[in-house]
Amino acid sequence: MQKDIKKLKFCYIGGGSRNWAWVFIKDLAFEKEIGGTIYLYDIDYEAAKDNEALGNKVMDANNPNQWVFKAEASLQKALQDSDFVFISILPKDFTEMMSDVHLPEKYGIYQPVGDTVGAGGLIRALRTIPMYEEIARAIKEYAPHTWVLNYTNPMSICTRTLYRIFPKIKAFGCCHEVFSTQKLLRRIVIDAGLAKENEIKRADIKTRVLGINHFTWIDRASWKNYDLFPLYSDFVKKYFESGFCLEGNWRETWFTTGNRVKMDLFKRYGIMAAAGDRHLVEFLPPSWYLKSPEMAESWQFSLTPVSWRITRRDDLKKQSADYRTGKEKLIPEDSGEEGIKQIKALLGLGDLVTNVNLPNKGQMPDFPLCAVVETNAFFSLDRVEPIITEGIPLPVRALILPHIENQEGIVQASLDRSLEEAFKVFLNDPQLKALSREDAQKLFNEMTKNTLGGEVPAYH
Repeated sequence: MQKDIKKLKFCYIGGGSRNWAWVFIKDLAFEKEIGGTIYLYDIDYEAAKDNEALGNKVMDANNPNQWVFKAEASLQKALQDSDFVFISILPKDFTEMMSDVHLPEKYGIYQPVGDTVGAGGLIRALRTIPMYEEIARAIKEYAPHTWVLNYTNPMSICTRTLYRIFPKIKAFGCCHEVFSTQKLLRRIVIDAGLAKENEIKRADIKTRVLGINHFTWIDRASWKNYDLFPLYSDFVKKYFESGFCLEGNWRETWFTTGNRVKMDLFKRYGIMAAAGDRHLVEFLPPSWYLKSPEMAESWQFSLTPVSWRITRRDDLKKQSADYRTGKEKLIPEDSGEEGIKQIKALLGLGDLVTNVNLPNKGQMPDFPLCAVVETNAFFSLDRVEPIITEGIPLPVRALILPHIENQEGIVQASLDRSLEEAFKVFLNDPQLKALSREDAQKLFNEMTKNTLGGEVPAYH
């Protein structure tokens, strides 16, 4: 007998989030084909309670009797017999992220994001992996057949940890970076006079995605019967010097860029870099784009300060209270994220092809097996099948492989709780290679001292 999809159980780990949880609430506000209860688990139980009240208020106003939000203090109870699990957590707090991002600046290392690779990403991984070990073991014990959607960075490392601890887990990593490149391609189609604004959606742009999270590439892109590579080549020639902001001005927001890095990589390698410039630059030698704040500015992207994230967090706390009291209204809208579409496809409510992060089973034939890679995958009833690619051009492969090896190395070092092995990985990151071994050791020691105490298992 088919499962009663009106009574699904969702577990949201990190359910006190004021980012992804709010996106989830807004996306569910008009969802009629599925329904059920979303259990919000968070180490900050009060934040989960806030989202319980907010979620139920939004549903009462827009989608009554379809969804119920419930804060849950017990991970076991939240997970037990769940149909789907979302994971979206901040490993510790912005105090630790302040160290991740800004301490390396003393040594001339600059990071626009600092959550995936480089000094910040690797130290963040050492905090995050033990948390994901605990989550994986809990899923294995209480909900071994559930589908797990991971949104936490470092994406590849988190997803890899889940599979290392529970090899039979049904997990995949979700990232929207590729969507921004599809939106850019949509704009190029419109500006070329091939379609009007209301005639083309982001999802109409078909791309073949390959690589690793935040260092993704596209080697095929089309709309209807149009190959978009010639159009993209013309776009690069036209806008490389001036830059091109898809929305607004890159100087006015922390996350908008002029896409000049993306264009430069196309000129170098002939395929499209599919992540945002702020992420792409952290995988590459600093001398290319990140030697100084002034160099970053010349390439039209910003170094987002963690102080802004702290201020933003405080603003969101106030906004959460205003939503709950009715002083402000959370307006439901389609976020463009695909989590709900993925869930519905897994329930047999329509197939879907989209990009996700999964262990390599041959979809990237020139990359190590089991390493987490990002490609398109086919979603259908209770299945996610990665789509095989032809591999990536050798010069780009040479850029990606060291990061895969570092990701594998940092996962193993963390599982072993070995700072000595973690430091060896740290030394191999492109951002760190300009430092002497002595300076790299000083930086590593300071960063781990700042961020690895307290809740995570001790390293030696």
